Amino acid sequence: MSRHPSLKSRLLSIVAAVVGVVGMGLQAAPGAAAATLTQVTNFGSNPSNLLMYVYVPNNVKPDPPILLALHGCQGSGPYLYSSTDFASLADQYGFIVVYPSTTNPGGRCWDVSSNQALTRNGGSDPVGLMSMVSYTEQHYGGDPGAVYVTGESSGAMMTNVMAADYPDVFKAGAAFMGVPDHCFYTGTVDGWNSACAQGQVSMTPQQWGDLARGADPGYSGPRPRMQLWHGTADTTLSYNNLAEEVKQWTDVLGVSQTPSATDTPVSGWTRTRYNSGSGSTQVEAYSIAGAGHQLPVQGSGMAAYAVHFMGLDAGSSGGGGPKSGALRAVGAGKCLDDPNASTTPGTQQQIWDCNGQADQTWTHTSANQLSVTVNGSTLCLDASGRGTSPGTKVQTWSCNGQANQQWNLNADGTVTGVQSGLCLDVTGRSTTDGAPVELWTCNGGSNQQWSLG
Repeated sequence: MSRHPSLKSRLLSIVAAVVGVVGMGLQAAPGAAAATLTQVTNFGSNPSNLLMYVYVPNNVKPDPPILLALHGCQGSGPYLYSSTDFASLADQYGFIVVYPSTTNPGGRCWDVSSNQALTRNGGSDPVGLMSMVSYTEQHYGGDPGAVYVTGESSGAMMTNVMAADYPDVFKAGAAFMGVPDHCFYTGTVDGWNSACAQGQVSMTPQQWGDLARGADPGYSGPRPRMQLWHGTADTTLSYNNLAEEVKQWTDVLGVSQTPSATDTPVSGWTRTRYNSGSGSTQVEAYSIAGAGHQLPVQGSGMAAYAVHFMGLDAGSSGGGGPKSGALRAVGAGKCLDDPNASTTPGTQQQIWDCNGQADQTWTHTSANQLSVTVNGSTLCLDASGRGTSPGTKVQTWSCNGQANQQWNLNADGTVTGVQSGLCLDVTGRSTTDGAPVELWTCNGGSNQQWSLG
């Protein structure tokens, strides 16, 4: 299709403005004080002269998962590193992030429009990206069975392309503000498909699915689960593309186009889930009310939701589902307990001898909530008054999806509030029944160590 310079210029100018504010240097990622972003050269076949940067956290896991994180037009790997939460999440959970950069002079967008890019091992950017994944496996001990991909804008388009080209490599993906695989096809490396960008390309699920399957026509095995994000006010890459992505991946993954569940995990976010017959979420879509071309928003929890969906966090079951059991306070040898199985919102939580009862059975959901069901009521662990200061009471409250009810279960055993960044803490390092829990500055103490299950 014909190029549309004015629309492409608008996309590039929006991203360039953001880049100009954030900067392009190797800035420290949030919460990542010691580990640094490192450039890697001579990483293998690289037909389009991509640049490779890798972030290995200090507490990297043995056989760590690998996340390939792809920037948008006019961006770079270092820019994505400094402007998103993926590196700080890697610090929490011990996975490796690869941040590639494209050197395409046409705006540093990824090639998602040529025949080479839309075919497995066909050439162009995807081949270089795969070389980076292989290099990370070979030189950093990355786990070939735990490779994931995410990206924003042009990088989200490439997320969908990589999932289609290499379905045997990627276990899951998260695309922020993208378009379906093959939607941007022009037959040229630097193509700009205006109709796709403007949301004017609509196909049946079968047609979209056939295009994705056609990238690797001989493959018949499992395919990556997909999470999709878009702002409803995005005029750069139309919000209409979200529905087309859902069509494509529900067809590829063999699930109904009718959502299995719809909810609002955060005010203004509408989430739809498309589950398999066994209840495993295969496709998850987020509509962000009023948002333009700006996802994922740093500090919003969006990256944490993506990491959780992909199973990269310690609180995930690995399949996007919840994990349940007793939440044990390691230092005290006791369990987080809802006193007297209270259903009263505002009840401060405590530790008590582990007894296996419902008031000590917590579920860490894919919305990053910790919920307990007692006497027929489900309540969520909540930072009182949305507090973000040390000493804030930790209580139960009606589940509402707000950030003060979102909790990260970290690889180092801490449980941190998404909103505050503070640790779930047994007050005064107490080991006695009835000791209250609160938020406190993370300090490595055994009274801030927890295990679920």
